[in-house]
Amino acid sequence: MEEKLKKIHNMKKVVPQFFQIILNISLTILAFFLSIMLLEGIIDFFQMIFSTEKRDYKYFLANILVFFMYFEFITMIVKYFKEDYHFPLRYFMYIGITAMIRLVIVEHDNAMDTLLFALVILVLIIGYYIINITPRERPQKK
Repeated sequence: MEEKLKKIHNMKKVVPQFFQIILNISLTILAFFLSIMLLEGIIDFFQMIFSTEKRDYKYFLANILVFFMYFEFITMIVKYFKEDYHFPLRYFMYIGITAMIRLVIVEHDNAMDTLLFALVILVLIIGYYIINITPRERPQKK
């Protein structure tokens, strides 16, 4: 009976470690691809700036916001590794606000949709404010 309990206890340690390794490898690969896409965005910016053809400003602004979203995702992955395998919620808020601003810029044809996007931005900003006024310390495990 005691041997079965030891096996179960060992499984409780091994299984989370295995999945943590899978998660870490996957996030590292994702960060690598996001970095490549970030570099492609920089190259695209230079091509837009030095191009002689006329470009739509909405396209340029949308690309800037997509660039910032790549940057925020990469930053979030870096923070995940620095903060002992924990995603800070505020980075998800940054990404959500940036994504909604991008939608307002790109798809502003319908006034009701734009109003809803603005309300979502407001809710995210209020949530971000609440996160910032609450203590960041987590309770210690016993």
